[in-house]
Amino acid sequence: MKTQVAIIGAGPSGLLLGQLLHRQGIDTVILEAKSPEYVLGRIRAGVLEQGTVELIREAGAGARMDREGHVHEGVTLAFRGRRERIDLKNLTGGKTVMVYGQTEVTHDLMDARAAAGGISIYEAKDVAVHDFDSEQPRVTFVKNGEQVTLECDYIAGCDGFHGVSRQSAPRDKLKTFERVYPFGWLGVLSRTPPVAPELIYANHERGFALCSQRSDVLSRYYVQCSLDDKVEDWSDQRFWDELKARLPADVAASLVTGPSIEKSIAPLRSFVAEPMKFGRMFLVGDAAHIVPPTGAKGLNLAASDVYTLYHVLRKTYQEGRTDLLDKYSDICLRRIWKAERFSWWMTSVLHKLSDDEFGQRIQLADLDYYTGSLAGRTTIAENYVGLPYEKIE
Repeated sequence: MKTQVAIIGAGPSGLLLGQLLHRQGIDTVILEAKSPEYVLGRIRAGVLEQGTVELIREAGAGARMDREGHVHEGVTLAFRGRRERIDLKNLTGGKTVMVYGQTEVTHDLMDARAAAGGISIYEAKDVAVHDFDSEQPRVTFVKNGEQVTLECDYIAGCDGFHGVSRQSAPRDKLKTFERVYPFGWLGVLSRTPPVAPELIYANHERGFALCSQRSDVLSRYYVQCSLDDKVEDWSDQRFWDELKARLPADVAASLVTGPSIEKSIAPLRSFVAEPMKFGRMFLVGDAAHIVPPTGAKGLNLAASDVYTLYHVLRKTYQEGRTDLLDKYSDICLRRIWKAERFSWWMTSVLHKLSDDEFGQRIQLADLDYYTGSLAGRTTIAENYVGLPYEKIE
């Protein structure tokens, strides 16, 4: 097999990149180790930055998102029993975020690729990358018991934190940075109306809580928990009682509870790999970086990588601008580290980090300062809606 760009991973970043390139006449093949059903079964967050929304529209996959997604013009920080709304739209010159589940984004991109006739090979086993430091890279895989070789010009590693792409990078050229947080998030999905029209992030002496949503009748809630906890330790009743205890009294009083549809515990970590380019192989999204979910940056950071690589490859093929290939990593990392900083800050000021009362008072002072200052509110808003993409020129 031959293609121009081999894309490893059929999550939202791989599908988004494939669809954008396809619409520019650039041939792609997407390889995915799992089945389509498995990919769609992954429950992930669903707060989309405006830049991500516009990129999905450009890919021709935004119609259902625009019909069913919920535009949010603000977000609330709760602490000391009070609520402080950050007016995203007014503080950023009109920018907003879209609440639309990552599973739905993936579904829409799958449908768009199928309609466009793009090639996606699911359940591709033993995927391996070869010769990416040469002008003739290859990807090999096993499908239906047969070994297949895919020749290509470039490889896009969109295969996540545990994928083969980063694992194949030369150890002596790869540098990683990591911070593992000593707590997790217990998340519950319930068929109940959201407690508020916009997201509420809560700092409480018992630990962090988040009120999120998927639709008018589907809610997603989280509470900070110990990494030693197991899902079985948390009955629905225990979860709802704990969530109510961490929310402002008026919010807790209006919370509608019900049976959980899905319940899971996720650890939190920050991770960055540098560089993100090795010869003709590019790392994209979770293959290169992880953020704690507190700042709603995971999928959005992957989308900004896709934006950069898409424009670099488009200009390479259409204008012969091969000089841009070497700029990919630096351009991406400038935005990544700013998003890592914001996610780290949100995590640091909203979670119970220890029983140290001095540290807790510093958190509250930080929240009080930022929410009490126009400059502070603007800083939060600018980061939450997403910093601008760097132009590829």
